[in-house]
Amino acid sequence: MFALISKELRLIRKDRRSFIFLLFMPIAFILIFGSINNQEANTSAITLQVVDQDNSEASRAFVSRLSGIITVDASPAGELNQQLDRLKQGQMTSMLVIPAQFEQKLKNGAAADITLYKDPASQTAIAPIQAILQGMSDQYREQKIKTSLTSLGASAQAAQQALVSPIAIKPVNMSSEQLSAIDQIVPGMTVMFVFFIMITMTRRFFEEKKTGLFTRIRSTRITPVQYLIGMWVPFILTVMAQCSVLFAFGHFMYDLHLGNYPALIVIVIALSIAGTGIGLGLSFVVPGEGAAMVITQLISMGGAILGGLWFPTYLLPEFVQHISRFMPQYWAQHSLINIIAHHAHISDVLLPAGVLLLFGLVGLGVALLRLPSFLRTAVN
Repeated sequence: MFALISKELRLIRKDRRSFIFLLFMPIAFILIFGSINNQEANTSAITLQVVDQDNSEASRAFVSRLSGIITVDASPAGELNQQLDRLKQGQMTSMLVIPAQFEQKLKNGAAADITLYKDPASQTAIAPIQAILQGMSDQYREQKIKTSLTSLGASAQAAQQALVSPIAIKPVNMSSEQLSAIDQIVPGMTVMFVFFIMITMTRRFFEEKKTGLFTRIRSTRITPVQYLIGMWVPFILTVMAQCSVLFAFGHFMYDLHLGNYPALIVIVIALSIAGTGIGLGLSFVVPGEGAAMVITQLISMGGAILGGLWFPTYLLPEFVQHISRFMPQYWAQHSLINIIAHHAHISDVLLPAGVLLLFGLVGLGVALLRLPSFLRTAVN
C-alpha cells in the first residue's frame, strides 16, 4: 500500500494539468474577485457634484454644511449644461443645482427649490444623497418654524420644545464582527476548486484500467480496501497542500486573518477527505473521463452556488437554503467563515467536520461496491 501511495504522489507531481485546476485557476479567481472588491472599496465614498448659480452667502453656507457630511465637487454656474451632458453620458450619478435668488427666497420666507438631477439606473448610490439632503431640508424647516414662533412672542425654550418629536429613536451600539469580501472570496474559491481534484482522480483510475495495471494488482496480496486507500491518500495530501497554498496566498496577498489554526487544519483535512472521497466514488460510477469532467463541473459549480461559495446562502430562497445543507460545500464554507471571521475553535467545527468526513466515507463505500465490476472491465 505504501508503494501505491509513493507511486501516486510521483504521478501527481508530474501531472501539470492538475496544477492548472488546483492552483493556478483558484489563484486567478481570487485575484480577479479580490481586485473587484478593492475597486469597489476605493469608490465607495459619496461624492456629489454641485453647481451654485446663486453664489450668495446663504448658498455658500448650504454647500459648506453639505461638504461637512459628504464630498462635494463644486462647478461654476457656467458649466451647468456641460455637467448635465456628463450626467446623460453616465459619467456621474447625480448633480445638485442651487438656483439663482436662493438667498433672496429664504429671506422672504418663500420656497427655495434646489434641483437634484440623478441617473435612475444608479438609485442605490443616490439614495444616501437624497437622505442627507432631506435631513438638511428638515433642519432648515425647523429653523424657519422656530423663527416664526419666536416672532409671535414664544420664548426660545417654548419654540425649541415645539420642535421636539413625540417619538424618540434610541440608538444602542452593539459590537459586531464584520465579514469582509476577502473573508468570503478566499475560502469560497478554495472550497470550489478542491472538487476539481475529481477530474484528476477519474483520469488516473481510467488510465490504470487501460494499461492493465489492475490485472497485476489482482495477482498480489493487496486487498480492495488497501488498494483504494493507497490510491486515495495521495490525493488527500494533494488537496491539503492545495488548501495550504491558497490560504497562505490570501493571508500574504490580502492580509486574510486565518483564525484558529487547529480548527482550520481540522476543516482542511475533513474537506480534503470529503472532496477526494466523492471523487473516489465517482471514478467507479461514471462510464468515462468525459462524463466525469461534466459531473465534476456540475458538482463544483452547482455546489458553489448552493453552498454559499460565491455569496452568502441567506440571500437564497428559503427552500434552496434547506437544500444547501445536503452539499459538502455548505459545511466547509460555513465552518471556514466561522473560523476566519468569528474566531471559532475546534469544538465549534466538530459537527461540520463530521459531516464532511461522512461524505468521504460514503464515497469510499461506493468505490468498494463498484470496484469488482470495474475490475471485470479492465484490460488484462
